[in-house]
Formats: sequence, C-alpha cells, structure tokens
Amino acid sequence: MSRKLFSFPGGIHPPENKLQSLSIPIQAVPLPSKLILPLQQHIGAPAKTIISAGESVKKGQCLAEAQGFVSAAVHAPTSGTVVEIADHEIPHASGLTGLCIILQPDQKDQWIERQGIADIRNIEPTELVNIIRQSGIAGMGGAGFPTSVKLSPPADANIKTLIINAVECEPYITSDDVLMRERAAGVIQGVLILTHILQNQQSLVAIEDNKPDAIAAMQEALAQLNEPHNIEIVVIPTRYPSGGEKQLIQNLTGIEVPAGKPPLHVGIVVQNTATTYAIHRAIEHGEPLISRIVTLTGNALKQPGNYEALLGTPIEHLLEQAQLDQHQLSRLIMGGPMMGFALESANAPVVKTTNCLLAANREEYPEPEPANPCIRCGACAEVCPASLLPQQLFWFSMGGELDKAEQYNLADCIECGACSYVCPSHIPLVQYYRATKGELAKRNADLKQSDHARDRFEFRELRLAQEKAAKDAKRKARADASAKAQAAKKAAAELEAKNNPEGSGQSEGKGDSAASDSDIVKAALARVEAKKKAQAEAAASQTATNESTSQPETQDRS
Repeated sequence: MSRKLFSFPGGIHPPENKLQSLSIPIQAVPLPSKLILPLQQHIGAPAKTIISAGESVKKGQCLAEAQGFVSAAVHAPTSGTVVEIADHEIPHASGLTGLCIILQPDQKDQWIERQGIADIRNIEPTELVNIIRQSGIAGMGGAGFPTSVKLSPPADANIKTLIINAVECEPYITSDDVLMRERAAGVIQGVLILTHILQNQQSLVAIEDNKPDAIAAMQEALAQLNEPHNIEIVVIPTRYPSGGEKQLIQNLTGIEVPAGKPPLHVGIVVQNTATTYAIHRAIEHGEPLISRIVTLTGNALKQPGNYEALLGTPIEHLLEQAQLDQHQLSRLIMGGPMMGFALESANAPVVKTTNCLLAANREEYPEPEPANPCIRCGACAEVCPASLLPQQLFWFSMGGELDKAEQYNLADCIECGACSYVCPSHIPLVQYYRATKGELAKRNADLKQSDHARDRFEFRELRLAQEKAAKDAKRKARADASAKAQAAKKAAAELEAKNNPEGSGQSEGKGDSAASDSDIVKAALARVEAKKKAQAEAAASQTATNESTSQPETQDRS
C-alpha cells in the first residue's frame, strides 16, 4: 500500500540535464599539492584553530574546534604539514576571502587512531550527538547547518517524523543519486542512527521518481535489514523545488510549517542524504567529515561525472580531473543553475556544502537578457512554492520599502528561482530578494546593536543612580546617628546639672564642658578687668604714699 501524498503550491519543470554526469561510477581524486580549509564551512560561528603553522598533522585530526553551540569543527583531510593560517579565496557569491588553514599533504595519508561503534542500541543519544558534533558534520545539501544542533531539539519537542531529503530536484546535480546507487547500505545505517537519536515514530526517505536506480538500490538495502525498523522509501513526483524543506514536508505529510518556524515546531526533522551517510561513517567507523561527492558537469567538461574529493581540494584541481576546456568555459557555477552562484575564479576550495560544479559554455548558459518592465502577468505568483507575492516583493525591493517586504514574508522566500525562470520580462527577481534580505539583515543587526548600546547606557545610568542613592542613604544615616548622639549627650548633661547644681557650678568655674563658649570668654574677660583694676588701685596708692613722704622736707628748706 503506497503512502498518500499531498501537494505544495507552484513549482516548475525545468530541463533536468542529469544524464551527463551519470555515465560513470564515483571517481577518486588524486591528492592535490595543497588543501585549503576555510574555518567557516557552515552556518554559525567559525571554527577556532587549535593548531599553528609548522605543525605536522594526521588524517582525521581536529584542526579547528567548534566555537559555540551553532558551529562545526574542521579536520585534516590527509596527513601533512600546516603551512600557514591566512586569508584565502573561499567559495562565496561575494568573492571575498576568509581565514583558512593551508595544509601541504605528505602523500602518506596516515590516519589518526579511530574507533567506531558497532552496536548503537546501548549508546545514549546524547553521546552519539556529541560524536557527530566532534566530527564536524554540517548539512551537505547546501545550507550547511550544523547537524548536532538539529539533533538536539528542546526537551518538550515531540519529534514524530524523520525525513531524509533524497529528492535532489535541482537540475544537473546527481551527487545524492549516485551515493544512493553505490552506497545505499551506508545511507540506511545512517537513518537507523538518526532514528535511535530522535526516537521518532516514522522515518521517510523521499526520492523523486526520476531516479529509478537509486530507488531500487535503497529498497534492496532496506530489505536486507535484519532488525525491526520504521523506515519507508517514499517515491514522489518530479517537480522543482520539491526538495525544499517546507515543500517536502507538505508533500509527504500535508503539514504546513508556519512562517518563521522551523520543522521542529511541527515535530519533524529533515536531513540530507549525504549528511546521513556522513553520520554513518562518523559513528560506525570513527571518521570525521573530510570528503564529499561532488557532481562535475557542464558542456565545458570532457569527462563529467561524480568525484569524491577531499575537503579543501582547490576547484581548479578538481576540474582538471574532469578535463575542463578553458576555451569552452563561459561561467563556473557552484550548485545548480537555479540556486547556485557564479564563482569569480577556480582558486577557491571544495567545502562541506559543495555538491556541484557546473562548467557551462555560452550555448548552455547564455548571458541573461536585459530586464524589461514588469507586465503584471502574475506568472511568478503562480509558480511560487511558498505562496508569496513575488511581484509585490519586487516593488518593495525596488523602492527600498524594507518594512513592507518584511510584512509580506520575504523571509519565507527560499530563493528557488522559479519566479525568475518564468518571468517573461527576464527580471532577476531572486537577486532583488537576496539584496533586500541582506539590507534587512544589516538593518536588524544595526537595530540590535543600537538596542544593546541603549540598554548598556540605561543600565549605567541606573547603576550610577543606585550608587548615588546608596551614598546619600549612608550620609543621611551617619548624620542621623550623629544628631542622636549629640541629643543624648546634651540630655545627659542637663540631667546631671538638674540633679547636682553645686557640682554643676564648680564645673562651670573650672571650665566644665557643659558651659558654653561665650560664658567661658566672659569669665576670662572679667578676670582680666579685675586684674587691671587691682593693678591700677595699687599704683594710685603708691603714688599717694610717695607724695606724703616728700612734703615736710620741702617745708624745712623754705
């Protein structure tokens, strides 16, 4: 009995162009002369280096550890010497550089000591999640979200469904297709590990019906399991972008994830096929994420196919293996033609999210036609898988009306490019949306920084006010205490004077501390005046005596 499928809005059917890279099995890539390992190959904080230039390292050794909860470690893809840690070109639409570890292989390919887990049934899920985190595994479908974070839902989350996204709906890309064809058993083992971690009720592996060989290989691997499981292979109709996370959830379950909410909100976790296989290698073989399968395709390549490349392999070295014709090359795109981006040069390295390199000639990927005015045909709205209004978002983006673009749920745009694909006026709608998202992100970051600065200022003002109030309170308490002490002392003196008047007088004559300063001064002045008066009277008496003694002598002489 086949599972009942639902549908999602919009969608298109662009040319698939997948057969070019499916003619040969997965090819190995020779070691390059150097490996360039960016510290940020994932969403979140960049990894923090724990080695320095000049050190010798072994294959699988951790070179940079996760920094923070949303981050992923970086490991040595082979043994060799760390030449330097410096800025280098990275695969990004901006063409900017990033801090990278430059590793020179020693051609020995010597592994660190590894230890896998053969039976996970008695292993705690948290221990498995910790191994996945230490292995540096991040989403390999293009987003690069650290896998350990997805596998650490809140305690109150009730995860009912695990979905393995094996749809691979983007034109040209076949890396997940060949992975399932050639390594289906490893993918199924990865699903079992995820089921043990999440304790979910059902696990659905979704594959588009244009991949019959992959479907057959996965069904055969599932049939060979000798243990109970809840895994189901679900074949869905081919339609772009059925591999979008929210579109796939709606397609399989009929559940619509609310705007701005993750799948965890509805009890669902979605993982990519290559990520699931990497989890199997990390848990059962003790191997961190150091390589991935990359689709090399396009008419500028003489030998298109899928190649297993070490992370950090320079893209130019990888293209050499597929026999790139530089004269034919018109544009080099990382990812598919719908959601990928053009690379400025081939000096950038392969990273965890590099699933495809499209080397297109002019006939295959012509220069975009000039954009004409919007004719309001509404074709963009008809194909939008997120049920947005692309035309309105375009006007808001053109006019710089960020608030209105945000109100019209621009954040829900998955940048699938379906609207641009059907636009008869050749308007690069997705480019406008990406630019507006960037402006919104910058504005929100500035607002957050401004709010943080205001909060710090207000906290400082509050702290200063509290300190001043505390000082005033202490000063008032000291003054009150002093006043109370003076009052008590005065009351004691008055009581003593009342009970002992004579003692009080004597004490006043002796200059007792109970007498006031003015009384003391008056007493001193009185003593001085009395002394002066006594001296004056003594002088007058002496003068009178002298006069009475000298008068008879004068009379005798006369």
